[in-house]
Amino acid sequence: MAFPRPEDLADDGYIGRVTVNGVDAFVRQACRRLEERADEQGMNTDPATDAPGLEAAWRIWVRRSATGATKDARRLAGSTTGIVGKAAAFLTDSGFLQRTGDDSGGTYRTTARYQLQVRDMAGSAAMAELLELGVVPVTDGTATLMPAEDTEDLELVADAGLPFHS
Repeated sequence: MAFPRPEDLADDGYIGRVTVNGVDAFVRQACRRLEERADEQGMNTDPATDAPGLEAAWRIWVRRSATGATKDARRLAGSTTGIVGKAAAFLTDSGFLQRTGDDSGGTYRTTARYQLQVRDMAGSAAMAELLELGVVPVTDGTATLMPAEDTEDLELVADAGLPFHS
């Protein structure tokens, strides 16, 4: 999401921007695609009885609430936006992201260190899986992220300056 086009990832001067809500919407979209694929292939939706802990992670994500708040208005740690927020805080503490605001659950910009890490991972099996799902299609340089269904969280990221359209 931080580098929506291959040329953005290759440009050392490019600064990516992400939001907590946008990342959650992106992951939920990928989960919907995985669910659609599982339905098309007739894959069993329940884990095997002899291995109940081997449920697909995307199924667990979909079951979690995206939002929620405690009595003192803090985000629920177990909500998906809470999980993404913790991951963003970890990446910030590790020098990969810099927090730039509180909009959309938290707004962050990338660092050169993060860009190098993403370049290294771009050839991984996880990236190949996202490409196969059509969530991050490689194109001719036009928009590469598919818009989230029934949410404007990814559009909010686009409004923040990312070069993709919805």
